[in-house]
Amino acid sequence: MAGGAFHRQKSVDGALCAEAPSPERLAQTVAEYLAAHPEAAVLEDGRVLFDLRTARCSVTESHGRCLLELWSEQRNLVRTVVDLQQRAQCLRLITRRMGASRSQSLELVPTSNRRTPTARDSVRRNYQRLLERVLARNFVGSKVDGLRSAMDLEHSFGPAYIRGRLLKGSAAEAVIGVAAAESSSTIDGVLTLGILWLDYCRQHAEARRHFGGLKVIVPAGPSSPAVKGAWRTTAERMTWLNHAAADFQLFTLDERSEELLPVDFRDTGNLDANLVHAFSQPAALDRCRAGLDRLLALVPEAARERVELRAHSPSEVGLLLHGLEFARVRHGAQIDSFAREDALSFGAGASETPLTEESEELCRELFRRLFLIRHADGAPTDPLFRMAPERWLESRFRAALPELLPGLRGDLLCSQVPALSTGDRGLLDLLTLDRDGRLVVLELKADEDLQLPLQALDYWIRVRALNADRQPVAGAAEPRSAFTRQGYFPGAEISSLAPRLILAAPALRIHPANETVLRYLSPQVDWELIALTEHWRRELKIVFRKRNA
Repeated sequence: MAGGAFHRQKSVDGALCAEAPSPERLAQTVAEYLAAHPEAAVLEDGRVLFDLRTARCSVTESHGRCLLELWSEQRNLVRTVVDLQQRAQCLRLITRRMGASRSQSLELVPTSNRRTPTARDSVRRNYQRLLERVLARNFVGSKVDGLRSAMDLEHSFGPAYIRGRLLKGSAAEAVIGVAAAESSSTIDGVLTLGILWLDYCRQHAEARRHFGGLKVIVPAGPSSPAVKGAWRTTAERMTWLNHAAADFQLFTLDERSEELLPVDFRDTGNLDANLVHAFSQPAALDRCRAGLDRLLALVPEAARERVELRAHSPSEVGLLLHGLEFARVRHGAQIDSFAREDALSFGAGASETPLTEESEELCRELFRRLFLIRHADGAPTDPLFRMAPERWLESRFRAALPELLPGLRGDLLCSQVPALSTGDRGLLDLLTLDRDGRLVVLELKADEDLQLPLQALDYWIRVRALNADRQPVAGAAEPRSAFTRQGYFPGAEISSLAPRLILAAPALRIHPANETVLRYLSPQVDWELIALTEHWRRELKIVFRKRNA
C-alpha cells in the first residue's frame, strides 16, 4: 500500500482499527486500488457481492468519514470505511454500517475468479494428461512429445496453455490446447500463443525436422458461459492467417467424452456483424445543452476550454478530459410525465455519482482536483493521472492525426464506433477513410498487449464484412456498404477494397511478440505497425513504422 502500513491497535469490540489514517487517506487508497484493478470484485465472507465490471462504486470523504457506496441491479450497500489492511493481491476494508457499533470486513480482490492456485494447477495438470491421451488416440503414427505448461516469460508462454509437439519422422507439428475451466479471454488468446509456439518450434528445431503446421485445440462448449461459442473467435481469426506459411488446423475437445472433432474454420457461416445507425452529434449536444452548461459551470473557469464533449447516443453526452469521462448528461423523460429532463452525474467509471444539491460541492472539488492533476506534467502516481491511458492516447492521436498521418481523412474520423459481432458488443477505437476512400481501422494501445494483433484483426474482420455488405440504395447508381446506409462518412465514397489496419503504441510499449504474430497474418490484411514517442502526453510523433511485405 502506498504510504506504508498503518499502525493499528485493538478496539473494545476486538476489531482492528487505525490510529493514523485520515478519511481522505482511506478514500484515496481505495480509489488507487480500484484504478489499478478495473475488474475488481467486492467480497463478504468469501462471497462475491459486487463485480465492479458491471456494478457501480463511489468512495468519498464526507463529514469526516470515508464513505463507500456500492450498487448494482441486484443490491446496494453503504458502509463507512474505518480501516484498511493490505494483503496478498487484495485489500481488506474494515467497515461499519450506518448506526451500527460493531465492524464488518469486506475484501477488494483483483477479479471475481476465486479459484485457488492449487485448484487451478490441479485442473491444468488433469487437462494436460487428458490432452496427451486424446492426441495419442487420434493421431496414430505420430509421437506426442514434450507436452508442458511451464511458465516461460522470455517467450511469452504462460501456464494456462498446454503446448507440445506431434512428431512423425522428419515431419512435425506444433500443438496447443486450453481447458474449458479457463476464462473466456484466456480461451480467445490461444491462437496468439499457438502462433508464438509454432514460431518457437521452428526456430529451435533440429536441422532435419520441419514444423509444417499448428493444431489448436479449444473447448467444445457451451458447457459453461465462459466457453459458449469458444471455437468461433479462434475460427474467424484463423481464416485470416497466412496458410501458405503454415498448415493451421482447429479442433474442439469435449473433456467429458474425450471426443476430438475438427472445425472447418473456412466455413464458419455468415459473420454476425451489425452496425448501430449513426446519429447527429451536434443535435445531441443541443439536446443536452442545459445539463452541459450546469456541469461546465462547476469546472474551474480557466480549464473549461480543455473539456471535450462527446455524444454517446442521441440523448447522452459525456464530458471528457484527455479521454477520461468525468461527467455525463442523459436527456430523458421525467417519471409520470411526458416532459423531458436532464439527469446529471459525475465521477469516472464505476465511481459515477448522481449530481444533486447535496453532492454539488463534492463534484466541484473532484473537478478541481481532476484538472489540477490530469495534464502532461501531472503526478504519474495519482490515480486520476493514470486512469484510461488508452483513451488519453486516443484523444492525442485524434488531434494530431492530420500531421501524423496526412494520408488519412482526419475530418471524417469516427471514434468508439459501436459494432456487434458473434453476439458480443465491441467498440472500434478509431475508424476513418484514406484519401482514396478506403476504410482504415486504427487500434491504439498505451501499454504492452500480447493480444494486440489478433484483437485488432477482430475489428478488421468486422469492418471488412460490413463494407462488403453492399445493397442497392434509392438514387444511387451502385450498391452501398453498411457504413453508407447507416449514415457514416456522409458525402464520401467508400471504396470496396478491404480496409487497412493500423496498430499504434508507444515504441517501448510494443510487445516484442507482436511483430511475430503480425508476420503470420494473411497477405490480404494490409497492416501497419506504428511506434510513437514514449512521452506521448507531451509530444506525439512517429518513431518508426513497419508494414506487411
